[in-house]
Amino acid sequence: MVPGQGLRAAKAERVPLGHLARIAAGPSGSLLETLHDGPSGIPVIAPPDITDHLTVDTRRLRRVPQSQAERLERFALRAGDLVLVRQGTLGRLALIETDQNNWFYSSSCLRIRPDQDVVLPAYLAACLAHPPNQRELIGQALHGTVPSLNSSMLKQFRVTVVPLHRQRDVVAALADVDEQISVQQQMLERLTALRPSVFDQLTKEE
Repeated sequence: MVPGQGLRAAKAERVPLGHLARIAAGPSGSLLETLHDGPSGIPVIAPPDITDHLTVDTRRLRRVPQSQAERLERFALRAGDLVLVRQGTLGRLALIETDQNNWFYSSSCLRIRPDQDVVLPAYLAACLAHPPNQRELIGQALHGTVPSLNSSMLKQFRVTVVPLHRQRDVVAALADVDEQISVQQQMLERLTALRPSVFDQLTKEE
């Protein structure tokens, strides 16, 4: 079935991920043998770079030389893709932003490219990050020396899809919640920093 085909119904459906997106494993290790820690080249996203907030931590990215871009072209990312960890911290994922266009991803990750006529990338990211879905996904991992997920398994993994207008509502509501979380975290950090000075002031000798 072609991704998105026949999925424009007006109600929620449990749909295999392979009907919503194209899924591709990362390049083999031999294709990334020129990875380095220097500042030049094209970033390659690996599991340690993916945060708990569906973003990429860019501080420790490794890179491949620009000269290797052509042979890795089929693994290039674009805005709206999801990068999912398939080995290591299973299930963690990031939503790729515009400034990460044409970056690559490691062999320990899978690329999920949503059919945006059917599912919004931000909605799909939230859906896959939803704790019950995370537990189900990780529970299906292949057991071995290193538990792992693969593209065939992910294509069969079912997610709940609602009409696009409801997806937009979900994304907007979650963005509001995330903003409030950020505000509260900043307030907590300020109060935590203030606490020692309050103690000092109140115990200072007259």
